[in-house]
Amino acid sequence: MSRPALSLVVPAYDEGARLERTFAGIRAWRAQPPCAPVEVVLVDDGSQDDTLARFRAFAACEPDVVIVANEHRGKGYAVRSGVLAASGERVLFSDADLSAPLGEARHLLRALEEGADVAIGSREVAGSSREREPGYRHLLGRGFNWLVQAALVPGLQDTQCGFKMFRREAAQDVFGRLRRYGEEAPRVEGPMVTAFDVEVLYLARRLGY
Repeated sequence: MSRPALSLVVPAYDEGARLERTFAGIRAWRAQPPCAPVEVVLVDDGSQDDTLARFRAFAACEPDVVIVANEHRGKGYAVRSGVLAASGERVLFSDADLSAPLGEARHLLRALEEGADVAIGSREVAGSSREREPGYRHLLGRGFNWLVQAALVPGLQDTQCGFKMFRREAAQDVFGRLRRYGEEAPRVEGPMVTAFDVEVLYLARRLGY
């Protein structure tokens, strides 16, 4: 069987209360050309609420939905396991709150069609906007990005935007090599903030993507 053109990976930890809006956004996006066919990979990061049950209910009434159920090991591990489970020719991952509108994926897709192996969303490019983000959080993010650029990935203005697309080969290669958030990632308790994107982008550059 041929692979789907695109896989969407959505990690979630205790997101049950907001998932109906997420599912509605995914349905609307999948219905718009040229998105079809799109595989959806939903990854539960060991949630304590009804996230996994809601994932299963969505999968029961929607085509081409894959569910990955993990122990709680953090977002980096959740994204990794979803990406490695995806079968699409291109793999996009997005935060469960769809803070980056899925319609913006067309820009990432265009970058891949023009020869990129990895395309990342950014909240810092001309014309971008942030909604309902506290000022202190933005300042902390810019400070973190300055350090990351200085040490690891110069020139990338927004490594932490949870909206990235990969060619399948690049996705399998990069995520298969993760160490901090790979198979050795420990179980954790409660919410966990990670910077796995930095490792992903550092590896992608080091590998020549």
